Amino acid sequence: MPDAWFEAPPTASEMGISHFSQSPMLDDRNLPPVQSRLPDDPIVIEPYEEIGRYGGKARITLGDSWQFFNWESAITISADLRNFLPNLAKSWTISDDGKVTTIHLRRGLKWSDGAPLTSDDFVFTFDHIWLDPDISPVTSRLVLGGKIVKLDDLTFQYVFAEPNPLFVNLIAQYGSFMVDPKHYFRKFHPAFTPREEVQRLAADKGFITWMAMIDAFRNIRVEESVEVPTLRAYRPVERTPTMIRFERNPYYHKIDPIGQQLPYIDAIDAEDILDDAQVVTAKAATGQLDFAAYTLRTQDIPLLKLGERNGAVKVYIWTRLHASDVAIQPNYNHADKKLAALYWDRRFRIALSHAINREEMNEIIYFGRGVPRQVTVHPTSQYFEQAFADAHLEYRPDHARALLEEIGLKDTNGDGLREFQDGSPLTITLEFLDFETPKGINMELIASYWREVGIDLRLKLVDRSLQSARAQAGEMQMTVWHADRVTDILFPLIPDWFAPRSTGWDRGMWNEWSRFYQTDGRLGEEPPPVIRQLQYWTDEMRTTMDPEYRAMVARNLLASAAENLWVIGVVGLAPHPMVVSKRLRNVLPNGIWGWDNRWTLAYHPATWYFEAP
Repeated sequence: MPDAWFEAPPTASEMGISHFSQSPMLDDRNLPPVQSRLPDDPIVIEPYEEIGRYGGKARITLGDSWQFFNWESAITISADLRNFLPNLAKSWTISDDGKVTTIHLRRGLKWSDGAPLTSDDFVFTFDHIWLDPDISPVTSRLVLGGKIVKLDDLTFQYVFAEPNPLFVNLIAQYGSFMVDPKHYFRKFHPAFTPREEVQRLAADKGFITWMAMIDAFRNIRVEESVEVPTLRAYRPVERTPTMIRFERNPYYHKIDPIGQQLPYIDAIDAEDILDDAQVVTAKAATGQLDFAAYTLRTQDIPLLKLGERNGAVKVYIWTRLHASDVAIQPNYNHADKKLAALYWDRRFRIALSHAINREEMNEIIYFGRGVPRQVTVHPTSQYFEQAFADAHLEYRPDHARALLEEIGLKDTNGDGLREFQDGSPLTITLEFLDFETPKGINMELIASYWREVGIDLRLKLVDRSLQSARAQAGEMQMTVWHADRVTDILFPLIPDWFAPRSTGWDRGMWNEWSRFYQTDGRLGEEPPPVIRQLQYWTDEMRTTMDPEYRAMVARNLLASAAENLWVIGVVGLAPHPMVVSKRLRNVLPNGIWGWDNRWTLAYHPATWYFEAP
């Protein structure tokens, strides 16, 4: 990777660039000169291989729009996942007590409609999206006790009642969802427009509430979304039920080393086929897409490589940052108290872990390219310890059987499967959404391994909406998701795999304990002392100003996870295919893939380009 990807990007003046140019596509658009559309001193982005050329329309799926032109935020993430760099902000500071984060924006930044970006846009999002009780009935603990203060048009502060020194992590990772164009949204929000008029507008556009209308606009779900100004490299110009058409943002704020305004590619057609992974794979393998990655799976690699052999595409293998492609989650708060009590027995979890043949799974599913490991932090993390990744990892089925016998789980009827201590059937139903990582084939193998030691695991595939509803309601006996949020970008701020502190569609193991934590005991169920200690440590890790103390607390959390196996990991750091058409250039061939670093964010997709036909 270029050294520049690990450092604060230089500006045009620092590079001695005084002349700027634009794509010929914009020449006849009756726009102001490119220099007046750029910020006063635009930042310079170095491409991966070479200076690109303008032109072309990319063919992608809607799921890959996040990767093909990533989010723009005040602060961004370095390519090594270890540091944060200025982006929309030219600089930021954190007060000595950690309670105030001050952001200084670059001068001359503009939305895609030409309106200036100012502190007011960040104030609008914090006050009227994050803290609005209608939009966000439960305030996230990440912003709880906080307020935003405008100092001038280019300077504002996030101010918290308690130390919040890691708030910059959220700013960098959460991207565009921390800033919205106030000048556009004010007509749809009752804080600025009479509520009756806002409700009438929502009804006229087919929405039940004005909150649903704003959410749809922000997420480009309806035709009217094309009117919403953006800071990203491309702006939507057409939205239909089956696709979104994007064109270059004429006010995009970045340039290349010779003064060309980015991005290089002029337009994008994004097909809305996110839920049909087989269709995406087939189109990617046959060169019908210029870029595909989000819905591709490890087991697709052989088929994709056939397409590469035919010369239609190039297949790059990135490495997923997930600690484990499946994180197996027993529901400690399940309504079946007998089952919940069994899950809570540490010996049971350890037995399940030792019953899994991870080396065999790695060969069968991952071509030997993954890493058998438990759920712990990523190797780039300053808190990583190999012993935590290796805890209770060995394939020891006889030891697993001995532990299950010790618990009192015996095969009393001779069918080869174990019953509860009282002789009643022990059957576990694991519900899951087979998405992003190869969860289905992983769980089929695990079910066979567990059956060999007498555990009857039944698999139930569910859709996205059912996964979300049942996981958050705590109704699943067991579920799985992939373990991201394990780098130093998110782990210190959102250690979701290591303590119950929030609920989500990806977690179903301890929601009642999470609600107790979120509501200071008003809702949910009071957790055992060991769990309360974990929750305390998460608060300490997020709020302390002492790096050494944070490291100690982080180690406590990770050591507890390794010792207790709150979730069971299998194989992580796995290969992820990325397919690019033979005409697409400047794509990094071996990056780190995942949510923590927003997939391609640090690898500058605005510098991708098409070679001349």
